Amino acid sequence: MVGREKEQEELLRRYERNHAEFVAVYGRRRVGKTTLIDETFASHFTFRHTALSPIEQKGHGTKAAQLTHFYHSLKQYGLSDEKAPESWLEAFYLLEKLLEQKDDGSKLLVFLDELPWMDTPRSGFITALEGFWNSWACYRKNLMLIVCGSASSWILDHLINNHGGLYGRVTCEIKLSPFTLHECELFFQDKGIRFSRYDIMQCYMILGGIPYYLDALDERLSLAQNIDNLLFSRTARFRDEFDRLFTSVFTNPESMKSIVNILHTRRGGYTRKELSAYPGIPTGGALTSALKALEGSDFIETYVPFGKGKRDTHYKLVDPFCLFYLHFIANMQKEDEQFWTHNQSTHAVISWRGLMFENVCFRHIPQIKQVLGISGVRTSQSQWLIRGNEKNAQIDLLIDRDDHVLNACEIKFYSNEFSIEKDYYQELLARQELLLQMLSPKTAVYQTLISAYGIKRNEYSSIFTQVVTMDDLFA
Repeated sequence: MVGREKEQEELLRRYERNHAEFVAVYGRRRVGKTTLIDETFASHFTFRHTALSPIEQKGHGTKAAQLTHFYHSLKQYGLSDEKAPESWLEAFYLLEKLLEQKDDGSKLLVFLDELPWMDTPRSGFITALEGFWNSWACYRKNLMLIVCGSASSWILDHLINNHGGLYGRVTCEIKLSPFTLHECELFFQDKGIRFSRYDIMQCYMILGGIPYYLDALDERLSLAQNIDNLLFSRTARFRDEFDRLFTSVFTNPESMKSIVNILHTRRGGYTRKELSAYPGIPTGGALTSALKALEGSDFIETYVPFGKGKRDTHYKLVDPFCLFYLHFIANMQKEDEQFWTHNQSTHAVISWRGLMFENVCFRHIPQIKQVLGISGVRTSQSQWLIRGNEKNAQIDLLIDRDDHVLNACEIKFYSNEFSIEKDYYQELLARQELLLQMLSPKTAVYQTLISAYGIKRNEYSSIFTQVVTMDDLFA
């Protein structure tokens, strides 16, 4: 398995402990949570169960269907002479009996996959899980319970931040994040896909670092051909993926999609107040819960624009797949099964690449800090925008450092070296002056360029104190 070394190490460390372990693994759908568990523990499961998908079960399935499915898993792992449970309390009691039968002193490993799907309305699932852990499982020093879910907000609310009977019961939490560019490159090498870093970067802009999507790429085809096959052809595998993502993770998918559709319209995102002004968007606690759920599942992120306070927190859509789908597919007027191949050199695609390169850079702040030599310095990152009467001033990325330096980063995605001319040089100087007016006299501004292939040296290029290249992001 490519990557995930730290996560595997932690899981195996917990497995070796002589202590009851309750492990919660969560992250965006398709990010590889199940693969991580299966590859780490192979055939060592004492009991393994995956809940029924709400997509096939209309809404969120039914309690009866989930219980029947759980019972079938129990029988598959050796439970006999027991009638089917009619409640989750009975179901977990049967699980206890099965584990007692199998307990020979060795490790008991229980894996419950897509746990949030089991918690159907008015099912009593959480109460039963609480009873299972608190009255039986926590006393078994050789038991390791691993639960997994794509509905990250459910995992956070009901398990990790639970204020009831499961308060403090989770002994280990692992949030699985998408691959970095470096991990994507290793993944492609392992699959025999020979993409250049320029193509890997563009692939990341479209599919993100989601292993499930990357695994669908055909090593015999170019990147453009692959994208056409997966997203634009009549039989495209991921044509309906956007809807599936929201239906399988959220109880209110249409409301979530409405929020995401609005966030997509502004690269810098919206404040909560701005969002709530749109028709059909929930307000009050419902909006808070929705935003929290979207952030927990890595679809959006929050940031405070430079020079602003927490009341100006912005919510920004950052999931590459959603951004690509909404930009090119959602409102497509005319079907073109080779759209991506036909539009590689169009202004629309070139402009889009520039915006998405910014998104990739925000996903790789640790790599940028490493190149700048400030990995050990505490920082905060944001965009910066001043709206003027005649012209807006914007800086793509500001890295505000605790060592009294501000890196003002210009982000440019070109197929060759970036060349700076006199007009742009003067524009950079003007922005720097605006910044300095807002800063303490003890703070220095370092103009920094992040560009695919660096900078072409000329009389103006020295304005950039440091240059970060695409190769640096693969560190």
